[in-house]
Amino acid sequence: MILTCGEALIDMLPRTTEAGEQAFVPVSGGAALNTAIGLGRLGVDTQLFCGMSSDFLGDVLRNALENAGVDHSPSPRLAAPCTVAFVKLVDGQATYAFYDENSAMRTVGAAPQTQADALLFGGISLVAPGCGDVYEAMMLDHAETRVTMIDPNIRPSFISDETAFRARIARMMGAADIIKLSDEDLHWLQGNGDLADLARGLVAKGAKLVCITEGAKGVTGYNANHEVFVPAPKTEVVDTVGAGDTFNAGLLAGLDRAGCLTKDRITNLTEDEIRNALTLGVTAAAITVSRAGANPPWAHEI
Repeated sequence: MILTCGEALIDMLPRTTEAGEQAFVPVSGGAALNTAIGLGRLGVDTQLFCGMSSDFLGDVLRNALENAGVDHSPSPRLAAPCTVAFVKLVDGQATYAFYDENSAMRTVGAAPQTQADALLFGGISLVAPGCGDVYEAMMLDHAETRVTMIDPNIRPSFISDETAFRARIARMMGAADIIKLSDEDLHWLQGNGDLADLARGLVAKGAKLVCITEGAKGVTGYNANHEVFVPAPKTEVVDTVGAGDTFNAGLLAGLDRAGCLTKDRITNLTEDEIRNALTLGVTAAAITVSRAGANPPWAHEI
């Protein structure tokens, strides 16, 4: 089982009405939720942990998870508003405006007990105190016995205390088995320099697999023994909403299928195991960017 930990929110996606008016459509979103749905659609036993509103927007999120076969029972129902993110697309690239103050996501309480083999953390839920503290403590508690993964999925405009955020991410990356970063995220965290050198630096600090995505170019996976590049499939991009989250789902699903989500196996990944997991990740992501919104593929589509 894989437990994804982080935000579940409503994405307000831009659309044009038949009358030509600009409008927004509410759909389920958020890094942890998108990855959970991606995993569920690929047939992986998956749970989500996130504070979710008891209102009708929270019902939208729960219904989306249930339709993908994801167990949301670890996620408390809270009498607080749902986080909403308005999405603006420029040449298919997504930017966000978040409305999150006093939300259910921010006010989540104690972490649940879990029997998961692997736990994924990341996204804007790591920025704020409160929920960020809960997720960090949860990751550090489980890092010694379970496979842990982090994808910071950095949104600079959402970060109010950059020093505190950088310190949290450094602590969590220092404990993680798997680190996934876009090339932009890697430079934001580690500064200028060659991508491979920066990624190898993270491996030297203890990460068992570091995945650096470069958009339409593809992804490179690094561990202590191998460097594996997998090109992204060519596709016509509609938008990039949920692309990285879907990659994470494919990567974890690939590792799960190969029996690699244990502390021993993640430490000794072979070149083929890395390549196969990366390939499933980029293949799933390519399908997502070919259609509007965060809409990860089902297993039969791959």
